[in-house]
Amino acid sequence: MSLDISGEPMRIADIKSGMRGLTIVGTILSISEIRNVMTRFGPATVATARLRDESGEIRLNLWRDQIAKVRVGDLVRLENAFVNVFNYQNELNLGKDGRIIVLSR
Repeated sequence: MSLDISGEPMRIADIKSGMRGLTIVGTILSISEIRNVMTRFGPATVATARLRDESGEIRLNLWRDQIAKVRVGDLVRLENAFVNVFNYQNELNLGKDGRIIVLSR
């Protein structure tokens, strides 16, 4: 859909299905238990976090080593995130080119 090449953070309320290349800044509200899943690339671990900014909240999938990078309460910057729809709700993912940067704990 659209590519946010400016690097300026996007508001969660403005996120739409299919967007890619997003930069988002928010606070981790919660992190689920780690689950083992089978992907098309093989077995993986995943946890679901809730991310909030001043405009709203969104689900964030944390894969493999991303899980250990963040804690509840962290202010994080997501770079090169993309949006999928699961159970009729938008959710954020970071692909292999995405990054999580902890801005403050």
